Amino acid sequence: MAQTPAPLHAPPKPTWDPRDPVRPLLRPTIRIRLTLLYGGMFLIAGILLLAIIYLFTAQALRDSTSQLPFKVVSGTITPTTDWCQLPTEPNTETLSNAVTMCLRHQSDLALDDLLRRSLFALLGLSIIAFAFGFAMAGRVLSPLGRITRTARQVAGSDLSRRIELDGPDDELKELADTFDEMLERLERAFSAQKRFVANASHELRTPLAINRTLLEVQLSDPAAPVELQQLGKTLLATNERSEQLVEGLLLLARSDNQIIERKPVDLAEVASRAIDQAHAEAEAKGVEIRGERALAVVQGNGVLLERIALNLVQNAVRYNLPEGGWAEVTTETQNGQAVLVVTNTGPVVPAYEIDNLFEPFRRLRQERTGSDKGVGLGLSIARSVARAHGGRIIAEPREGGGLVMRVTLPI
Repeated sequence: MAQTPAPLHAPPKPTWDPRDPVRPLLRPTIRIRLTLLYGGMFLIAGILLLAIIYLFTAQALRDSTSQLPFKVVSGTITPTTDWCQLPTEPNTETLSNAVTMCLRHQSDLALDDLLRRSLFALLGLSIIAFAFGFAMAGRVLSPLGRITRTARQVAGSDLSRRIELDGPDDELKELADTFDEMLERLERAFSAQKRFVANASHELRTPLAINRTLLEVQLSDPAAPVELQQLGKTLLATNERSEQLVEGLLLLARSDNQIIERKPVDLAEVASRAIDQAHAEAEAKGVEIRGERALAVVQGNGVLLERIALNLVQNAVRYNLPEGGWAEVTTETQNGQAVLVVTNTGPVVPAYEIDNLFEPFRRLRQERTGSDKGVGLGLSIARSVARAHGGRIIAEPREGGGLVMRVTLPI
């Protein structure tokens, strides 16, 4: 008896309606928060800079007035620094000019010292402002990082993840709540798809299995007329083709999602099993299967990975030369990836036809099924399984005819 799935709880809704053109005036939007934040930072930095410049200026004025470049002793003016030169026999005008020059030079020195200190203060405040701004920007944008991490987890088919963002009712919370609502709908859709695939698997396989059993029983009767046996064999072949089509469609539907439960799988072992299954057909068609298979362990589903190898090997055998054909199956690791390569001789394949080979029910120069070589889903299934494992499959025309199929999977 099927269990009733637990009800899904909707994410919290914003306290205002985003579709309402009249929004709350005091709503803490990100624009208002950033305006207040950076405006306040600018104001504080300006006040600090003014205060520091004021202190430096006061210090420079005190230094310039407390340490004059000359001194008056018994009515005689004597310079106290090397750069302040006074006349030896001064009159009123020359002495006044000399004293003015000394005081002006001293003020220039005080201004230079003030400028140097102010530049150091500005540099220090700039470093503090950048560090504080970086920290505050990270704090403001941290919800975006949380949304991104959740999206990456969902990309691995973990649709049960939710952001559930707390905080002020701003644009980021609105985005997070909308994303949670979208995930809820996607989870319902994928759950319905899984139930449909399971039900379709049972409903479609059962009558086909019954038909096959009845036909096999009828064909096992030695007293059956020759015409009836021929018709039974034709119907049995048609039924077998329908079973392959149903299995391929169900596998294609199941393999479109990411693989959650992964185990170590050796591609060399998978390829060897596929070769063993296609060995009899290869001998019947005169196709030699060769190639070295090195250890290449990946994390994934062994049954689905074996289906990739089997589909590629069967295609390499079936779409080959009438005589003297060969197929080469190799596995290796390259640049942190496991690689499965299936190369075969065969008819020349135009480059513009390569993409069509991966479409369901498409073959080279054939739009629909109608041959005894398969149901037209092999490469579609292989591509879906490769994508579900985080890898890809590439087809290239081989020089002289045939194809080179390359499957790369992360280790």
